[in-house]
Amino acid sequence: MSFWPTFFGALSPAGPRARLSVLIFHRVLPQPDPLAPGTVDAAQFDRICSWLARWFNVLPLEQAVHDLKAGRLTARAAAITFDDGYADNLEQAVPILQRHGLCATFFIATGFLDGGRMWNDTLTEAVRLTKRSSLGLSGLGLPLADELPVSDLQGRREALGQLIGAVKYLPPAHRQAVVDEVAERAGAALPRDLMLRSDQVLTMRRAGMQIGAHTRQHPILAKLPDDEALAELRGSRDDLAALLGEPVRVLAYPNGKPGADYGPRTVVLARDAGFEVAVSTAWGAADIGVDPMQVPRFTPWDRTAFRYGLRLVCNLGYRAARPSLHSSSSCG
Repeated sequence: MSFWPTFFGALSPAGPRARLSVLIFHRVLPQPDPLAPGTVDAAQFDRICSWLARWFNVLPLEQAVHDLKAGRLTARAAAITFDDGYADNLEQAVPILQRHGLCATFFIATGFLDGGRMWNDTLTEAVRLTKRSSLGLSGLGLPLADELPVSDLQGRREALGQLIGAVKYLPPAHRQAVVDEVAERAGAALPRDLMLRSDQVLTMRRAGMQIGAHTRQHPILAKLPDDEALAELRGSRDDLAALLGEPVRVLAYPNGKPGADYGPRTVVLARDAGFEVAVSTAWGAADIGVDPMQVPRFTPWDRTAFRYGLRLVCNLGYRAARPSLHSSSSCG
């Protein structure tokens, strides 16, 4: 579909009128996961990378934002980002990126390196691996039924969605306690190899990928006192700087929704922690007026080249790049 670069070039020319598309991914699975049908698998990611390589000039995020602010960004500019630090980022995503001549920025939640597991994955794997027909939740204080059926795939999907929604915004310590109790009641042995090891982060950097911070424990920063939020920001920065032997200047806010997951004070703290570029999950493409500490990102979910391209055009035309701490909306 050779017409897409023409559309993208018209919406994102070079120079002061340039617009930067930043895409978000989390995992690239070897095979589709019935429990998470929206998660990208290797075959789909390979198709996406082939489209992006043909349609865009893909740049490292930090370079792209600096060029944008200087008014010298190339036409049809894009950046690829991954959040959290899953092992499949190296095992699946990096070889595909290299095959297409692309680079990406990987934001690492350093508290989960070397055998850790994020709370949402604990819930996912507990629901996936339990041998029970239902999960008992009585006494946990959640706004859910005391028993969630998990005897079939549909039940597991529904139970997982309800659980994640119910615990997502709990205070971190309370959330972890609830998640651990759910896992205990599920009675399943959970995996310890979902996240990257420290040596794998080094391997990605040596492969030409950029590494950014994503806090240590992936908290909702807006919910933390300033001293705790700053400790999370500085901690992840220092963990990665020590590992890589170089400064870490790019950040992804956990969850990243303006006004809900981070606020104006969070942006100040991130600057105080030494970050020069930070990304949110507000939709839209960045223009020269964007706050480099609030660069928007988005995730097209479409499966065909035409619809994926249309979603990218739509996002380029959605002008939500000015710093805003109100809820973002999507197009299409």
